[in-house]
Amino acid sequence: MDRFAHCGLLTFCLLAFGIDQALAHSADEHTGHDTAASTASPENARIRFADVALLDQNGKVVNLEKDLVSNKIVVMGFIYTRCTTVCPVMSSIMGRVQKHLGARVGTEVQLVSISIDPQRDDPQRLNDYARTFQKGPGWSWLTGSPQAVDATLKGLGVYRGNFENHSPLILVGDGNNRYWTRYYGLTEPAELARAVERLRGERNAHAKHTAIAMEHQP
Repeated sequence: MDRFAHCGLLTFCLLAFGIDQALAHSADEHTGHDTAASTASPENARIRFADVALLDQNGKVVNLEKDLVSNKIVVMGFIYTRCTTVCPVMSSIMGRVQKHLGARVGTEVQLVSISIDPQRDDPQRLNDYARTFQKGPGWSWLTGSPQAVDATLKGLGVYRGNFENHSPLILVGDGNNRYWTRYYGLTEPAELARAVERLRGERNAHAKHTAIAMEHQP
């Protein structure tokens, strides 16, 4: 079987049998990607948001921090639509996270997928791609000029010169905090959903303590 036929069959299998089987695929099936981290490996990191204009899948101009991240708990992934190996797996993981969190996505929680191939991934292409994975509101798929996307990725600490060799990576964080968690490798959706719930709990606890403190002010 030639490489292109193999990639097409792999994509079909990922979408047909779901993320549980996708997580079980061996590293040699992910030709063209850096899969040294084959299992989830989280680390804490400080990030910054580039103040640049991006485009969502509907062609709307957005600022990542101001329009999507601020005051939200965010799960963020990095894909490109021509990828037929790791990227469908990562997008399926995000789709499962959306299912886990339900109505919280689009209200308290924001999902973001950023294309690392902005020269080819225009809004229409992202919109077509998103239909396979997105089952509700609160999930933005972003592209933009190569310069804007590069600045965004560098600020998030995920920039790679050769996008075809990118590692699987998902960021989870509170939009009101610069300290986020990077999940390297293929992460179980339930683990990401638990991370979101922990952040929600911390937010609620902080709000409660603040309210109590204000009540006791003279």
